[in-house]
Formats: sequence, structure tokens, C-alpha cells
Amino acid sequence: MQGCGRAAAAAVAGSRRLVHGLRGRCRLLSMAKSKFEYVRDFEADDTCLPNCWVVVRLDGRNFHRFSEQHEFKKPNDDRALHLMTKCAQTVMEELEDIAIAYGQSDEYSFVFKKKSRWFKRRASKFMTHVVSQFASSYVFYWKDYFKDQQLLYPPGFDARIVLYPSNQNLKDYLSWRQADCHINNLYNTVFWMLVQRSGLTPVQAQDRLQGTLAGDKNEILFSEFNINYNNEPLMYRKGTVLVWQKVNEVMTKKIKLPKEAEEKEVEVTRTRTKVVPLHCDIIGDQFWEEYPEILAEDS
Repeated sequence: MQGCGRAAAAAVAGSRRLVHGLRGRCRLLSMAKSKFEYVRDFEADDTCLPNCWVVVRLDGRNFHRFSEQHEFKKPNDDRALHLMTKCAQTVMEELEDIAIAYGQSDEYSFVFKKKSRWFKRRASKFMTHVVSQFASSYVFYWKDYFKDQQLLYPPGFDARIVLYPSNQNLKDYLSWRQADCHINNLYNTVFWMLVQRSGLTPVQAQDRLQGTLAGDKNEILFSEFNINYNNEPLMYRKGTVLVWQKVNEVMTKKIKLPKEAEEKEVEVTRTRTKVVPLHCDIIGDQFWEEYPEILAEDS
């Protein structure tokens, strides 16, 4: 009986401590709600509409000056392009729900799934997380691509967010960016050939190309520099597409076999999903037929 009495007393004491603890926490919460908390009402509701593709397009800020001061090769610098892609891969691997990304020059577009609930679909969160992850990765991986070129100052990037309600809208957006890549690269290729190999000044090269069409630029490249634009690397002409793919990786692993005293190294093949860069056409239907999961209903 005495044991039962002690147990009951202990239970009552425990209940009292719980009540006192709850009251203490309530007092702290009450104190935390200061008279200044009304300023939270000024925060704008930036929730993205549901069932829409969320596209965050990132651009380098004043990258014309940045590329000149860091001696980028013209018209295309493989180091800079591969660094941009590495940063974009890092963004996709670190942040959730990015279905596809597309990049060219100093820009990258990241497409978040239609049904993504990432950070409650707040536009500010989408933008700031993408930009901060990309910019920090650019500085972090710089030395891996520009081994002989010191980073003179931190690069800047800005971003915008656009919502696309239908799959066709999204496909047209990505087609627009790839068409822009082709237009800009064709112009830059001819421009820098005129400057570097014909000795024209930048102003003279600009005047020479004013009013020319794509066919005219192709003719200049072929007739004056023996360059067939269609033979230029796909990365320059088509940009870079980042998709998720299952790949097989061969790894070396130490295991202990039965009846053997020492561990032995064996090769093990594992399948994992990785972000893979592609240089291909995304304007036609073939790409979307090969990767139907990007536009799947559960995206």
C-alpha cells in the first residue's frame, strides 16, 4: 500500500511540474509577441499559383565587364561554360523539385515541378535560394576551371521568376531560350572572326553586320573564313540541357569473403540518379519523346 501511495504522489508531482512547465512556456510566448510584431503584416504574399511550372532564370550581372577582366576567350570560353554548368548541377542537386534546367552564355533557367510544395511555393524563396547557391558555387569551383586565372572579384547574379500554366507554355519558353542561344552565338562567331582574323575594330565589325540575316552571316563565315557554322560544337549552338538520368557507376569496395582472412577489393556496379548535361535540340518533339518524365502529370 505504501508503494502505491508513493507512486500516486510521484504522478501528482509530475503532473504539477508539467503544468508549471506549460505555463512557463506560455508566458515566454506571450512575451515574444511584442508590440513591434505588427510589422510582419507588411510582408507581401508572394505564393506562386498552384499547378504552374515555376521557372527561375538567372543572369550574370555586368558579365561583359567580368569576362573582359578575367580574359575569357572569344567568342566562346569552354572553361566559363563548363563552370556555369557545374554551378547549375550543384543547384539541382542541392535544391528540391527541379525537373530540368537550360543554360547558355551567362544565364541558366531552372524549372521547378508544377506540383512542387518547396518552401510553400514562395517566389522569394525560389529566387534567393537559386541565386545564392549558384553564386557561391561559382566562386567555390572557379579554381577547378580557371587554374591559371585568379578570381579578381566576386561575380554577381540576378534572377526573375515566371510561371507557366501549361506544358506547351514551358516547352515554348525553353525553345525561345535555345533560339536566342543560336541567334547570339551566330552573331558573336562572325563578329569575333571579323575582329580577330580580319583586323576590323569592334565598331567596324558591328557596322559590317548591321542589317544582315542569318544566311548572310553564314555566308561570311564560309566564304571569308572557311567555317561551316553547322560544324561548330553543339554546346555553342544549342546550349546545355540538364536532366536527371539513371547511370551505372562502378565502385571499388572492400569485402571479406568466406574462409578468407583478409579483405579483398571487388568492383561493384550501382545505379544512381544524377544530373547529366546534354547538348541537343529541345525545340522539336524528339527530346520530349525521349524524356517524357519531365512533363509527367505528377510533376
